[in-house]
Amino acid sequence: MAISSLCLFLLFSLFLGQGVVELEASHHVYQNLQTSESTSESQPYRTGYHFQPPKNWMNDPNGPMIYKGIYHLFYQYNPKGAVWGNIVWAHSTSTDLINWTPHDAAIYPSQKSDINGCWSGSATILPGGKPAMLYTGIDPNNTQVQNLAVPKNLSDPHLIEWVKSPTNPLMAPTAMNQINVSSFRDPTTAWLGPDKKWRVIIGSKINHKGLAILYTSKNFVKWTQAKHPLHSAEGTGMWECPDFFPVATRGVYGVETSKLGSSIKHVLKVSLDDTKHEYYTIGTYNIFTDKYVPDKGQVDSDSGLRYDYGKFYASKTFFDILTQRRILWGWINESSSVEHDIKKGWSGVQAIPRNIWLDKSGKQLIQWPIVEIEKLRVNQVKLPSKFLKAGSVVEVKGVTASQADIEASFKIPGFEKAEVLDPSWTNPQLLCSQKGASVKGALGPFGFLVLSSKSLEEYTAVFFRIFKGHGKYVVLMCSDQSRSSLDADNDKTTYGAFVDVDPVHESLSLRSLIDHSIVESFGGGGKACITARVYPTLAIDHEAHLYAFNYGTEKINLTNLSAWSLKKAQIS
Repeated sequence: MAISSLCLFLLFSLFLGQGVVELEASHHVYQNLQTSESTSESQPYRTGYHFQPPKNWMNDPNGPMIYKGIYHLFYQYNPKGAVWGNIVWAHSTSTDLINWTPHDAAIYPSQKSDINGCWSGSATILPGGKPAMLYTGIDPNNTQVQNLAVPKNLSDPHLIEWVKSPTNPLMAPTAMNQINVSSFRDPTTAWLGPDKKWRVIIGSKINHKGLAILYTSKNFVKWTQAKHPLHSAEGTGMWECPDFFPVATRGVYGVETSKLGSSIKHVLKVSLDDTKHEYYTIGTYNIFTDKYVPDKGQVDSDSGLRYDYGKFYASKTFFDILTQRRILWGWINESSSVEHDIKKGWSGVQAIPRNIWLDKSGKQLIQWPIVEIEKLRVNQVKLPSKFLKAGSVVEVKGVTASQADIEASFKIPGFEKAEVLDPSWTNPQLLCSQKGASVKGALGPFGFLVLSSKSLEEYTAVFFRIFKGHGKYVVLMCSDQSRSSLDADNDKTTYGAFVDVDPVHESLSLRSLIDHSIVESFGGGGKACITARVYPTLAIDHEAHLYAFNYGTEKINLTNLSAWSLKKAQIS
């Protein structure tokens, strides 16, 4: 039975206020969901424990949250094929963030305000523990507008059905507010100020200036654009998928998104449409002026801090009230051709969820795979402490090298012969490209050769190099894909990052999660992260090998190494 717009508006008012009501679904099932099956008989690149749907295109994680003890992941999905288009919000739930149960898509094009696509957005938990989704819809004129959806039945912990506000769109670009109709998207999780007004930011741009446009609301339905953006930065282009959240200045625990106070800093992350990189800054949020100011020394551009220096985009965090963690999700896109994606029938994977917190220095975030991933570990292999001599390669046997978790620590016996860091070497990715795994230095390259063929025709190298800088030693972390596949059509970009550790007084730690076509690596205890997307032709399944190596001219002390095979997660 249809419900009038007035009636539905009243029901929404009750939902967003103190009442709890059941709402009639405001959409019908999205039509023509049939998809073409993969034409490839084998699927060597599908992952064993990373989240991905059984088929078709997936991109941005949307609205991650926990509700009644159940974790929810929504994501951008094309139900019709393995390329971008026809975007809906697919939906899966979990009790442990590793094993997932799929549900029908939660949000489909069904209103005028989203008829051409339901794009990215975020979950906000309203008073009383009630979830609400703000998301970008594409209207008949292909204008980007912001919409609201809420669960139909709050007693359902899986939140299968969602309904949309009859007043959608809630926020729209106009000539008066000078917002570009094609550059107004991806609302963040909203936060509540001391004045009891909700605040949310939307990504945008003016010319080449990136903007975090701020809106406020008393009731979560009627939103007013603020007189100024929360923050902006010249020369950065369109800001997609912004994320704005507080972090505690001490400890590893996360804090709720509306948390304020003297023991709190704030993080602003943006995804850059121009470069497909993300960067973040740490700074201060002034609750009286509604302005965010990065701390001194923070770089507010593409050359600043990143969550991940490899394949990682459109990330989003949420506060896990059950474990008091802030958890980060990110999309790993493909390095293969569109033709290859269509042939294999799918495209896109989600990175392993990461726990994030503020480093003791207060200058960067630390990231680490959620502890739940360790439930999948089996068949641990340990190597005793040993020196890796110049040019040495040591195989790590006894683990499934195509689906594994490996951790190691390295200690440098001496620094006398460290290569001098040229002052012009400021771009770590370019430096890693010039000094890949095959280029011998003094202290490095040393680390792992993963997804490697037995005779080393193929491998992905994850390694460190150490340079002598001005008054200190500089640690470079690289993920070299140049020999990751014999297939010339794949993107084999090499990635790099400088790691803020002191190798004189600290061991260098390295961890890699290996999953058939993904290598997620964490250096310096999570101070630098690099995700690689690789497609070996020889090092597939049981033909994959795993090695520790040192191609430098000086010996390196491998103080410990542990590796595990990882069981397959239950995802579909």
